[in-house]
Amino acid sequence: MPFFRFEDFQSNYLTPHLSTGKAPVIEGKYMYFCLLHKNAGTGSELHYHPNELLIFPIRGKINAIVGKDRRIVSPGTFVHAPAYARHSMRATEDGNLQYLYIKDKTWTVVGLAEDEAVPDKAMTVDEVNRKYNVGDRDKHKKTEGESQAVIEGLHTCFYPIIDTLDAPRASARRVNWIEGERLAFGFFEVPAGCDEPQMKAEREMFFYILGGRLQAQAGDESKILGAGDIVYVPRGETYRLQAKSPFARYTLVCSTPYLENRIDSMSAEEAEQARVNMKAN
Repeated sequence: MPFFRFEDFQSNYLTPHLSTGKAPVIEGKYMYFCLLHKNAGTGSELHYHPNELLIFPIRGKINAIVGKDRRIVSPGTFVHAPAYARHSMRATEDGNLQYLYIKDKTWTVVGLAEDEAVPDKAMTVDEVNRKYNVGDRDKHKKTEGESQAVIEGLHTCFYPIIDTLDAPRASARRVNWIEGERLAFGFFEVPAGCDEPQMKAEREMFFYILGGRLQAQAGDESKILGAGDIVYVPRGETYRLQAKSPFARYTLVCSTPYLENRIDSMSAEEAEQARVNMKAN
């Protein structure tokens, strides 16, 4: 089925010994698509992971660090953390936090302490939750060796896109596109009547509807969607989204050729080390 809502999935702590973040996880073949929840004043310790990370806040504010750059991030600003970049995301004291959280599948969603070496075998979400409760940082036995966390030379990782998610509509179709090494992010504002043709997906894609109503077609299935709805489109499948309200906003995340080639060429041993499942949900 190509249509989902995060409420349909079980929510789990992703790295409980380092973060209060809890999320349902939808797996594609090449990426993890999640909605992370953090209570006011809580969040993650400084950490890193071998996969690239995309963040787009939906509600609340993030006290965010990527490398050495610290900023307060509100809905409407996109955050990019390259693979191995040291980072921390904490909810500010004035409210709970939710943000779209997308990682490539060259590693699990479980993070590593900033001063920890990459282990020979990643932990899965189930394993890390069986081993740790939230806040069990002192119980974690770090992998010995040199950390691969990147702190210097990350350049600007924060991308303001729109003032607020309920800002006045644009006068025309507008797209903001940000492409990393492994994952790409698009923010779309689409007026009714804009001709969105049926396309064949060159990359694996997840759409998340922010506002308005859209007629979505993915493969042979079609559905009217609203805020919070998700469309999953595997690589090679046909799709089409058309605004059925006066105006609609949505995000799109997709894989890149680099990521697809890297995962498609993984040996069985490499896949086992990264603990990745190559099949989508």
